[in-house]
Amino acid sequence: MARPFAPDPVRDLSAEEVAAELAADRILLVDVREPRETARERIPGALLLPLSEFDPAAIPDPKGRQVVFSCASGIRSARASEIAQAAGLPYRSHLAGGIIAWKAAGLPTET
Repeated sequence: MARPFAPDPVRDLSAEEVAAELAADRILLVDVREPRETARERIPGALLLPLSEFDPAAIPDPKGRQVVFSCASGIRSARASEIAQAAGLPYRSHLAGGIIAWKAAGLPTET
């Protein structure tokens, strides 16, 4: 009998960790919020792939960088990690607290 897929635990990264890794170009940040949300505000440099139509195959080659998911509060980004892992991809990190935590840390956003 085949075992059901069990994703690795999603790894929580703080806003400060994500910001430092982005600045060093060691992260490909994938924002899974919807277009109406990202139109208002987003983290500079994030790739936009809404969870409502999320296809892990659409994530470009990260070229050695770690793929990290983000959303508004961390719920959808954790789900995106689970979906990517179910598709066989080793992407298990997300921005804990999402853009809410990012802004609370005083980090920049763009509109």
